Amino acid sequence: MSDFVIVGAGVMGMMLTRELAQAGATVTLLDRNHCASESTWAGGGIVSPLYPWRYADPVTSLATWSQSSYIHLSQALLEETDCDPELRQKGMYMVDVEDEEAALAWAKKYHRPLSQVDDKHLYNLEPNFQPGYRSALWMPEVASIRNPRLGQALKQSLQQMPNVSICEHHDVECFLHTGKSVLGVKAQGAAFYGDHTVVAAGAWSSQLLASLNIQLPVGPVKGQMMVFKAPVGLVNRVVLMAGRYVIPRNDGHVLVGSTLEKEGFDKTPTDAAKDVLYQTAINIIPALAEYPIAYHWAGLRPGSPQGIPYIGSVPGWENLSVNAGQFRNGLVLAPASTRLHADLLLGREPVIDPQAYQLAGRI
Repeated sequence: MSDFVIVGAGVMGMMLTRELAQAGATVTLLDRNHCASESTWAGGGIVSPLYPWRYADPVTSLATWSQSSYIHLSQALLEETDCDPELRQKGMYMVDVEDEEAALAWAKKYHRPLSQVDDKHLYNLEPNFQPGYRSALWMPEVASIRNPRLGQALKQSLQQMPNVSICEHHDVECFLHTGKSVLGVKAQGAAFYGDHTVVAAGAWSSQLLASLNIQLPVGPVKGQMMVFKAPVGLVNRVVLMAGRYVIPRNDGHVLVGSTLEKEGFDKTPTDAAKDVLYQTAINIIPALAEYPIAYHWAGLRPGSPQGIPYIGSVPGWENLSVNAGQFRNGLVLAPASTRLHADLLLGREPVIDPQAYQLAGRI
């Protein structure tokens, strides 16, 4: 019997487990595969929404809180585990932005460092960027994190906690409940009981909750990416153009993403998307044409209306809550989403007003 049973060991489930365990709670964390094997692994790792001014205020609130917390989180995980999440605080360029005035107005409103810079600024820092541009938008505080390494570090951190039990390859068969009170879950033929159960299963969350006749508007949105094996320094920071981007890693690899496809739970990479991503890459950094593609893959984001996640208790049920629906911004919003959820579960003062994320009135 645990204080909490959490279903889903992606970045949401793992960070929430860590928050609760650090507060002294006992937590059982279950996943149908292994930790961080779905969208947490498959994403790009930009620690900012793409075109952040185009999002609703609730997303901005979570993103702003999370961005600064990654500095401390990545350092803490490195010290705890010797696994470096590789947070790169190099900034992000955005070129060919049609609504620059809206971007600058948003930056002024939220006191965010975003400015228009000239070609000298752009090509001085990114000399291999496509030539011919005269200006760009520049966000110097935007970072990127190597999400597979982040997943590894979080798992190792949890494994060191005596009050955490990780159960991988445990596919939830059903919820255990008496009337409208949830007692835990059944997985792999075993019962896992907890005082409170949390569903943090990403794109699969709605499938799980459907068995309780809960209609959560979260569903899979496929995204395909590829990575080039390039030398260190070819690209130094995130560059966003025409809705797609390149992301450099410390070892020189350059990620290119991503597509948005509603194909259900199909994660099959396609040749058509591969061609589009390749063209995107060489449009941004022409020199990438000289280097091989190391890998091409697909993942499933937990899509939701306006990308505003669902965080909090499930109406009509006791001892059951949800943390899902961060859509394209799972890694971006995870620290704030899980801190807020932990605050609610532990009866602490919430770091952010929880009203916009509650399920009541939204499902």
